[in-house]
Amino acid sequence: MIAVSIIEDDAQARRILAGWLSRASGFRLVGDWGDAESALESLPEKKPNVVLMDINLPGISGVEAVAKLKPSLPDTQFVMLTVYEDSDHIYAALAAGASGYLLKQTPREALLSALQDVHRGGSPMTSNIARKVVQSFRQKPAGVSADGDLSPREQEVLGMLSRGYLYKEITDLLNIAGPTVNTYLRRVYEKLLVRSRGQAVAKYAHLSGDASSLPHSVPR
Repeated sequence: MIAVSIIEDDAQARRILAGWLSRASGFRLVGDWGDAESALESLPEKKPNVVLMDINLPGISGVEAVAKLKPSLPDTQFVMLTVYEDSDHIYAALAAGASGYLLKQTPREALLSALQDVHRGGSPMTSNIARKVVQSFRQKPAGVSADGDLSPREQEVLGMLSRGYLYKEITDLLNIAGPTVNTYLRRVYEKLLVRSRGQAVAKYAHLSGDASSLPHSVPR
């Protein structure tokens, strides 16, 4: 059972999401809140596997809430569910610790599939959001270069992660053990000074700004 919490200020949207989760096999709802302040008080005790987080909340924003909650819930995956699809909101959310970014018009089955994906180690994104992330690699900021401390293998693993590969797929395609992938990712997190794969992908995109700096030898 995947334990899911919801933070959404629109009461009707919150009821719809809660209904979807309550009726879906393999999921259980462990709390829903209409604002971040209330969630910050009681959500850590629930220890959900996944949190669906709106961005435009009254008071503390969804992005701020993720940044505040992630340190105390390192194993919880945060998926933004929002109407915003501009680059600023996307990267702010990923940098705060979000692992996925979906638009509110995402259909029920696609949303449930995304929750399963993020629980397995993926980083689900609505297709046009993923396109913006890919495009960011082609827009190299002046005077900025990729972090030279990452080894070629670490860059390869991070590159595959940024394209949406699951940990299991990385181990299979690179013919390395699961613990080895975890070791590479731990080193990547340490070198980039981040705490999650979403932060690592976002920071590396800004540092490199160039898709050619990531390996393309493995077909998707």
